[in-house]
Amino acid sequence: MRFLDHIDRGAIGEMLDRDEYFWLDLDAPGDAEIQTLEELFRFHPLALEDLRKKGQRPKLEDYGKYMFLVYYGAVPPVEGEPRPEAGPEEGERIELEEVHAFVSGGYLVTVHDGKCAALEEVRKRLVAQPPSSEQFVVYRVIDGLTDTFFPLLEDLEDRLERLDEEIFNQPSPDHLQPLTDLRRDLVVVGRVATPQRDMLARHIDDILNIPGLQADSRNYFRDIYDHAIRISDQIDAYRDLLIGSRDAYLSVTSNRLNEITKQLTVIATIFLPLSFVVGFFGQNFKWMVERMTTLTEFWAIGGGSMLVSLVILLIWLRRSSYA
Repeated sequence: MRFLDHIDRGAIGEMLDRDEYFWLDLDAPGDAEIQTLEELFRFHPLALEDLRKKGQRPKLEDYGKYMFLVYYGAVPPVEGEPRPEAGPEEGERIELEEVHAFVSGGYLVTVHDGKCAALEEVRKRLVAQPPSSEQFVVYRVIDGLTDTFFPLLEDLEDRLERLDEEIFNQPSPDHLQPLTDLRRDLVVVGRVATPQRDMLARHIDDILNIPGLQADSRNYFRDIYDHAIRISDQIDAYRDLLIGSRDAYLSVTSNRLNEITKQLTVIATIFLPLSFVVGFFGQNFKWMVERMTTLTEFWAIGGGSMLVSLVILLIWLRRSSYA
């Protein structure tokens, strides 16, 4: 199998004439290169239109002699690296690699924007161990992109466990942003992981039946589907864990607020009768002014009244389970 990383009209034309299988991998082709692809391979205009537009949903479209595949891989986030649209304080970044591929019995054409580490790794493995069939090349590409999700999921799991531990140890409003970031990341990953799983479930046999492909990798493609199921299940599990962490944060915060409210209520209740007694004896009633002429009388009546009211209040609070 021959590998090309740019469009070579002469070489591609010769290999097409000889029916020699090759892999053409293009990085961010321009309009002129896409036009050349149309002239060389006679790709359908709708497939070329999808090729120009990024953000496609994972899919596999059958055009007879070839199929157009949209598939995603994941780039493990770098610890502490900010999101492209966010500040450094908003956590780590989730980045997905969108790969468009034309799959045929005579060639494999892949298109992506920017460096795709997964495809580079696949090419190195194919060079080290030549494929037994064209179908095995397609398997390697899809499998390589699928497996890139596992390091990303491990990173999300670490972030989730770390956040969960911090919430139970010392919850604070600073945990709301990481919770939101994790929820957004899981939505981003799940938006492509679930459709890819469903696509593989429906179209594995369609890939195996592409005209010209040697059918010897059915079990390998089933393995890809198994990986896709594991990825989707892990995302669903992390969503449940995230909901549990959010509920735990709200519960702990609510309990702390209730405890503070309880303490403030007890304090306010204790000072209520004391304030009443002080305010009452602070008035200039004629009877009080004429009879409370000594400090002893003041403490006996004023202080004694406060002490008795405080004791009665404490007994009542204890019996009412508020203290």
